[in-house]
Amino acid sequence: MPRFHCPTPLQTGEVIALPAGAARHVQVLRMQPGGAITLFGGAERGGEFEAKIEHMGRSEVRVLVGAHFAVEREPTRQVHLVVGVPANDRMDWLVEKATELGVASIQPVMTERSVLRLNGERADRKRAHWQAVAVAACEQCGRNQLPVVHEVLTLNAWLAAQKTNSESLRYLLSLRPETKALNTLVGTSAAATATAVTFLSGPEGGLSVAEEDAALAKGFQPVSLGNRVLRAETAGLAALALFTA
Repeated sequence: MPRFHCPTPLQTGEVIALPAGAARHVQVLRMQPGGAITLFGGAERGGEFEAKIEHMGRSEVRVLVGAHFAVEREPTRQVHLVVGVPANDRMDWLVEKATELGVASIQPVMTERSVLRLNGERADRKRAHWQAVAVAACEQCGRNQLPVVHEVLTLNAWLAAQKTNSESLRYLLSLRPETKALNTLVGTSAAATATAVTFLSGPEGGLSVAEEDAALAKGFQPVSLGNRVLRAETAGLAALALFTA
């Protein structure tokens, strides 16, 4: 059954007009009155609603909201990804796959070695685009909780706002020789009881020594993903997969 994100309050028995994006998608699918769809994201109680198409107009699609199902498909812990934005369209792919894997939020950051430089309106447009990518990924994978893509910041600005006594586990994906293998930490008591985990991953070329030192000063633990050097858009996803299974 097609699924659509609806960022408005939903109530069983109400007839509502779908948001423009969802309406266009329904039209592209050539659905007809009487067709069944699933809506999520519009209720504070979470879960999802069944709905039936009642009207197909040229620019408006109205549906009857049906039963609510308190189903969630989220990981047992919140996993956040702070990532140096990779170049080209690789960030789109990263956002899509991170959403499928269950990421709770994505914080794009500009670093010393970032190839793509974003600020002002361009950064705002990119953020809106990445959030739309996350919405589409939720619709496809069955998630009812939409991950937040935060505004683009410099890594220094983001780190400056972090408290050193955070209860969240913090891991820095690093090639430093003293790193621990991340897969050996998954089964530890700290990881088993943690309600939140934050991963910091660099762009192409990784973080600079000064940036890594700044992260360590904020309580990040350097970890390795193995003997192979992964691409910027792959490293964060590999870490997510270990902690969102």
